[in-house]
Amino acid sequence: MPAHPATDGPPRLAVIGGGQLARMMAQAAVGLGVEIRLLAEGPDVSAAQVVRDTLVGDYRDEVTVREAVAGCSVVTFDHEHVPTPILERLDAEGTACRPGPAALVHAQDKGVMRERLTALGVPCPAHRLVADPAEVGAFAAEVGGFPVVLKTTRGGYDGKGVWVVADEAAAVTAFDAAEAAGVQVLAEEKVDFRRELSALVARSPSGQVAAYPVVESVQRDGICAEVIAPAPDLDEELSVQAQRIAMTVAGELGVTGILAVELFETTDGRVLVNELAMRPHNTGHWAMDGAVTGQFENHLRAVLDLPLGSPATRQPWTVMVNILGGDHGPLSENLYAGYPHVFARDPRLKVHLYGKSVKPGRKVGHVTAYGDDLAEVTERARHAAAWFTGELGEESE
Repeated sequence: MPAHPATDGPPRLAVIGGGQLARMMAQAAVGLGVEIRLLAEGPDVSAAQVVRDTLVGDYRDEVTVREAVAGCSVVTFDHEHVPTPILERLDAEGTACRPGPAALVHAQDKGVMRERLTALGVPCPAHRLVADPAEVGAFAAEVGGFPVVLKTTRGGYDGKGVWVVADEAAAVTAFDAAEAAGVQVLAEEKVDFRRELSALVARSPSGQVAAYPVVESVQRDGICAEVIAPAPDLDEELSVQAQRIAMTVAGELGVTGILAVELFETTDGRVLVNELAMRPHNTGHWAMDGAVTGQFENHLRAVLDLPLGSPATRQPWTVMVNILGGDHGPLSENLYAGYPHVFARDPRLKVHLYGKSVKPGRKVGHVTAYGDDLAEVTERARHAAAWFTGELGEESE
């Protein structure tokens, strides 16, 4: 059933987390005429700058979370870190958590995710929960030797909480970090892959699914640097398989909203699931400008159980490049000053800034270019992002 009868008018939607994902959800909510209540980490974080109804507090505190969702029929998330017991109690009391806690735990805990996906027959790297460096050594022997990848089961993102280790001694750092955080360590084979892909789907409570084209994501230092939609030269069978995996995971886990399935395309022609995200995702930012219905609008449509919008592309190619904070001069501290150049050079360019202070390596915005020539589109997007970060100057023109 829909979250509300149509005659009741638009519902109030609670969003937990005040980052750039919530900020871009707010943009979509304005267009849909949906009111948002935000629980933000601070008064000046990205989404709090643009959402009028903002409560500042700790998402780990149940009293605060309950205050934030009071009077809201649906709650969704900017991140996956809200404690599961809080969401279970809210869900049991009639506040629709979307995605729900039973689904969300698979994005919160990599060990739980790997176990469930393996049971579903979804292709994953070889993996095992390990308790100490000796068990890492035994796992490495089973998968053809070192190096292997170690991950904390909870809390890691953008390359944090991930180590590639060459021997048992190097594994100590991962176990020290896991012990300090009170989590476990997951060992995975180091996959020989050609590139990374992402399959994004939106799923509503009534079961409708919209699948976006499979994209290629380029990672640098564990951070998504750029996305190409659709993934160039991707075998059609692999593309269909990746979308089918995403739809299977969404359906079997009962995901509501956007699900991003990050994948490896291996050198021997397979796809393996790397990570899951149950929220709008960096690899879907291209769709804000490059698809008929962007991921943020479709996320809101899905969690409100509205009919989903078309995920079809508007142009043959779309390239999204993240603007990462740098230390390349005054422009890198004043991103707004980059507008005159990039807009004059490329009137078709789309720019999204997040209202965040600039720090080296931090995602502070993204640019999107689209068209029918991939090389040209890529150059346009990369040039604009480099200009914002101060890596290019007038002498580059």
